[in-house]
Amino acid sequence: MLKMDEIWRRCKQDSDPDARQHIISNYAYLAKYVVDRLNLCPNPVVSYDDLIGHAIMGLIDAVDKFDPNREVKFETYASVRIRGAVLDALKSLDWMPRSVRATEQELKRVFAALEAELGRPATDEETARALGIDVDELQDTLADVGQSAILSLEDIMATGEETGNLTGLGISQSSFGDPELVAIRAERKRLLAQAIAELPEKEKLVISLYYKEGLTLKEVAAVLEVTESRACQLHSKAVLRLQGKLARHKELLTVAA
Repeated sequence: MLKMDEIWRRCKQDSDPDARQHIISNYAYLAKYVVDRLNLCPNPVVSYDDLIGHAIMGLIDAVDKFDPNREVKFETYASVRIRGAVLDALKSLDWMPRSVRATEQELKRVFAALEAELGRPATDEETARALGIDVDELQDTLADVGQSAILSLEDIMATGEETGNLTGLGISQSSFGDPELVAIRAERKRLLAQAIAELPEKEKLVISLYYKEGLTLKEVAAVLEVTESRACQLHSKAVLRLQGKLARHKELLTVAA
């Protein structure tokens, strides 16, 4: 059996359609993995099969544009392009209601304001009080936002709208070796690591399991022995807190790479 390096060579240098198809088939699992990690609820606008279809198109695009000579794992590069293809499709459908978008922004603002005032992450009771609702309503709101919005650390570290950028890492393939961009990436990672370290313990654990260990929220829920809805709430709170904390560094986090 041919090694992947040889199959990539045939695909790129010889334009071998069989090699190209082999690579697409070999990495097809990434399409389902990326869609499942988005944790989107069933929606009348777009079905799960539709999302998988867009993900496969992203995978094909990744295969066609990937340069095996770059020091980037194909899985990393492809996952970002697949995610970008799915998100672009959702954006074109105006998938997220404006009310959810407004609620997301309000939660982010309140989390950041309370932490600045208190010098620590706000409790659910304090957050609910600031929003003028009770804790149960807050939990329902977090679940709604988590299921309707697309909250992710990848978006915090994004360099821009181009799906060709390695968004999750905050870099593009053309930026390797640029000392200024290397320094910017290092500072982004430092800021994010510091912000994560200041999260409440349960939220910190959710972030570790979801992003470092690569678990889905359903799997995170099983580890924590909570419902998937509760895991979604914890993830939403963590990401909204991080977005609020890092908002003051927006210029650095969004500088074009």
